[in-house]
Amino acid sequence: MKKTVVITGGTRGIGLGMAKEFLSRGHNVVITGTSEESVARGLRDIGENSDVIGVPCLVENTDSIEKVWDKAIERFSTVDVWINNAGAATSRNGLEELSYDEITRTIDTNLTGTILATRIVSSRMLKQGSGQIYMFEGFGSNGQLQKGISVYGSTKRALRYFTAAAANEFKDTPIVIGSISPGIVTTDLLLRSSKSSEKDWEKAKKVLNVLADRAEIVTPWLVDEVLKNNKNGAKIAWLTTIKVLGRLIFGRLFCKKQVIDDWEREQAENHS
Repeated sequence: MKKTVVITGGTRGIGLGMAKEFLSRGHNVVITGTSEESVARGLRDIGENSDVIGVPCLVENTDSIEKVWDKAIERFSTVDVWINNAGAATSRNGLEELSYDEITRTIDTNLTGTILATRIVSSRMLKQGSGQIYMFEGFGSNGQLQKGISVYGSTKRALRYFTAAAANEFKDTPIVIGSISPGIVTTDLLLRSSKSSEKDWEKAKKVLNVLADRAEIVTPWLVDEVLKNNKNGAKIAWLTTIKVLGRLIFGRLFCKKQVIDDWEREQAENHS
């Protein structure tokens, strides 16, 4: 059955990769970005396709979220899957060095925006009689600590609780709540936040080369898992603990991955 999927933050990175995968499987897609320019860029990247539209959206703004829903219904009549992918991160500087703006932007996008979108979308899906809503996990969801990720990690830790709470609230309804954990993926967000502290970058890159994956490797699996899921409270996780241990133990010995180096090289070539 053809579904309509809304992906916030779908103009680049993992969101854009998932949008392409849903489209390749014959589904309708709505992507959002923070501006007309970002939406236009995402649509150009996807290419001409009558099954996709783009809508500017600031997820911390309720009018913005409602507009996305209305545009999706106007074009495709229904919204079957809503993926709260829009995300932001502070620099990797110490907490005492972070600006007010980057702290509030990260919290407003990752946490407040996801909660507001879920509130609005769930009310409409209840009237619609069905629907699925997914939250995006990230570093900190499991309580792991690392200097420079205090604010971002706090939002993701809170989102894990919110996802479980929302799944509990909607357990006796036709709405499915779930989480998506993509692991470590080479995106602008990852590199921008990681490289802000140059002195730690070379050390971090050695670990990232072992653990990170390209979006085109991860997104097909994520999309397949979303499409076949009908379980409330489902956790769709790419980089499991077992996979992490395996890569750390065997990857450094037998597999000399250069995921970050290759991605950096391509980005430099594309912008030259």
